[in-house]
Amino acid sequence: MPFPIKTCVVCGEEFELRPDKPGFANRCPSCSEPEDSGPEPKGTEAALDPRSASEINAERRKAMRDLLYRKDS
Repeated sequence: MPFPIKTCVVCGEEFELRPDKPGFANRCPSCSEPEDSGPEPKGTEAALDPRSASEINAERRKAMRDLLYRKDS
């Protein structure tokens, strides 16, 4: 049984949709490949915000607590 022929939504090229094809079902294999922009630098959150990590985590916990346990008035 032949594989279905699809048209890529990015480049318009026709391709066979195979079961082991990585990526999206509506994109050809060349358009489905992830773009390798290099490794992301670690610690970007700390570099953008001068506050300490403990302050950021405390605010994050407070926001989650407020969302989870707020009283509907």
